[in-house]
Amino acid sequence: MAEVKVTVEREFDQEIPRMRELLADYRETRPAVLPPPFSEYEVLAGGAGAGTRVHWKLQATKSRIRDCLLDVDQSADGDLIERDANSSMVTTWTVRPGAAGRSRVVVTNTWQGATGIGGFFERTFAPIGLRRIYGELLDNLARRAS
Repeated sequence: MAEVKVTVEREFDQEIPRMRELLADYRETRPAVLPPPFSEYEVLAGGAGAGTRVHWKLQATKSRIRDCLLDVDQSADGDLIERDANSSMVTTWTVRPGAAGRSRVVVTNTWQGATGIGGFFERTFAPIGLRRIYGELLDNLARRAS
């Protein structure tokens, strides 16, 4: 199995602590910025950063709906790490300095891809869909942050 990796990033006018605060808010901010491919969102435990457990369904393609059960951790650098208990998907949210006092949010999805012809299509088309979905999520976050 080959690892598949998808990265999307945006710069924000807000400072790093504010962006980290917004990203760690799974009760108010996260459900408000999720685009339509996400559904059935619910916080099962916690709700603010590490120790949070959330559930959602993600329809990445017309025919594929993923049932996601994520446990949230936080790295020493302040990155939020969401691990899906139902798959090998790991989503990492990183906030770093951007240009001229701005902050840069980077979201990276990684998972172990399928093998064979199915894996070829997954490695080819899944990144396109996820870039679109997470790009829209970051655009929504920019509107919410301002």
